[in-house]
Amino acid sequence: MKKILNKPENYVDETLAGLCLAHGDIYRQPQPRLITRSKKANKPKVGIVTGGGSGHLPVFTGYVGEGLLDAAAVGDVFASPSADLMADAIREANSGLGVLLLYGNYGGDIMNFDMATETVDFEDDIRCTTVLAADDVASAKPEEAHKRRGVAGMIYGFKMAGAKAEEGATLDEVTRVAQKTMENTRTIGCALTSCTLPAVGHPTFEIGEDEMEMGMGIHGEPGIWRDKLRNADDIAQEMFERLQTELSLKTGDKVSVLVNSLGATPLEELYILYNKITQLIDKTGATIVHPLVGRYATSMEMTGASLTLCKLDDELEALMNAPAHCAFWRV
Repeated sequence: MKKILNKPENYVDETLAGLCLAHGDIYRQPQPRLITRSKKANKPKVGIVTGGGSGHLPVFTGYVGEGLLDAAAVGDVFASPSADLMADAIREANSGLGVLLLYGNYGGDIMNFDMATETVDFEDDIRCTTVLAADDVASAKPEEAHKRRGVAGMIYGFKMAGAKAEEGATLDEVTRVAQKTMENTRTIGCALTSCTLPAVGHPTFEIGEDEMEMGMGIHGEPGIWRDKLRNADDIAQEMFERLQTELSLKTGDKVSVLVNSLGATPLEELYILYNKITQLIDKTGATIVHPLVGRYATSMEMTGASLTLCKLDDELEALMNAPAHCAFWRV
């Protein structure tokens, strides 16, 4: 294992401490594994909370900020935070109008957030709603979409719900927007190399030097196929076609495109993918709005990329363009 670290058991805590020291105008750390906005909103608003394992920066913690999230509970690398920590995150985000919980569709996170909501309902009388990000088309068929994993597409949920909350909308309205966003968002990824968890010290899976895997999850979950590495245009073509099968983009539609590095893939290669994807979208007659290319949701140092498409109506387009400010995304 070659990593810049001290002790593996301090990896997460030192990461979060450094994040808050570097961006003290954005993030506050009331507990070692709890990140909130550095300043409370000027007036009461619906709170938005997320949570999940470390190893995916900027997800989850990085998207705390104006027009985005209010708090994030942080677990060990690829591990869920505790229910008690999630409850504390909800309390930090609450200003009296309720709290939306928006996080990935993973069993541990669901179990712990469910326990947290029961706790804050009983002890603090805080009303919570939940929207699960389940945008990974490779993890289940459309008829079993409720089983799909939440991956990079969840950042669209953060953005739209965050913008709606800043408008002063009710908890039900913020929840509706988050749900609509996730229903119109699809993602697929591909991996070229594995990654290494600091506490484990060896790669989470093995893959040949000349191989790639289409559809692999952000924790190394099995994908759709493994074969010889293909060229960028072929990769982009398959990724787009798998998403287009469900979104059916056509003339007059608007779509935001996210080409995301899973950690080690450089910007140059992301732009090669984006170049081909724009050609494919142009053929559908749809228009690209607010494209994103970069490192938005990672899997440690995994080499690979994901493609996310978020179909926009007028409401979602306006929310997409609303102001937002965190260390990793500014509008």
